[in-house]
Amino acid sequence: MSTTGDANDVFHWRGREVFWERMGEGPSLIVLHGTPWSSALWRPYAAALAQRFTVYLWDMPGYGRSSKAAEHPVDLGVQGELFADLLRHWGLDRPHVVAHDFGGAVALRTRLLHGAEYRSLCLVDVVALSPWGSPFFTLVKENADVFAQLPPDIHRAAVEAYVRGASNRELRADELRMLTTPWLDPSGQQAFYRQIAQADEQFTQEVEPRYGEITEPVHIVWGTEDTWIPVDRAHRLRSAIPHASLALIDGAGHLVQLDQPVALAAELSGWLARASH
Repeated sequence: MSTTGDANDVFHWRGREVFWERMGEGPSLIVLHGTPWSSALWRPYAAALAQRFTVYLWDMPGYGRSSKAAEHPVDLGVQGELFADLLRHWGLDRPHVVAHDFGGAVALRTRLLHGAEYRSLCLVDVVALSPWGSPFFTLVKENADVFAQLPPDIHRAAVEAYVRGASNRELRADELRMLTTPWLDPSGQQAFYRQIAQADEQFTQEVEPRYGEITEPVHIVWGTEDTWIPVDRAHRLRSAIPHASLALIDGAGHLVQLDQPVALAAELSGWLARASH
């Protein structure tokens, strides 16, 4: 299904407010962000791809501009259920899907557990195989209640240091601000540590044995310098999805969108052109 015209809206789901936006015209393409990111990381790519696709961006609950209520779980299981319902809300039939980080696990769970089908699936430095989580991620997960009580200035410094570690280069001030701002007010601080505390490898372990069931065209893209999810996971994922193709982007860390934007844009454009035929 194709949709015409740009739009911004809020999807109300189980008490949550899910911010989403649509731009462009053509075959449907949905972009999923990861953690601790938001749809803002993908917006420049969405704007470029909107010349050929109807692109959907959305912030998962607990992230970006979507609601961050403490009583609402934000784990991978919940996000997968939500994405399935969001697809039905949009009325999309077999969209292209591009997913990064945590968003990869969401897309995979939605496909394998909730009956979604995609026209194609592109997985960019995704959370999909155990083990996952940086040393800082593990430390926070084990001490989330303590971290949630940090004074604002110390919290800001911790978040900024954590985010900088995802890039293979020095982030510009505007890039760092875009990535960290949603986490710096009081509700954002609580949400930041809550989403880490609720991360659990059981949600990928549940679907890992089923990756070979995926029949859609799959393309895996990975930064060779990713220290958060090392490149060996790309090769393991390629083995788990036998028909998948793999592209490695030199000089890119986990934030491949910012580290190597030209290379990633070319890779996405070429893949989507092939997958659209």
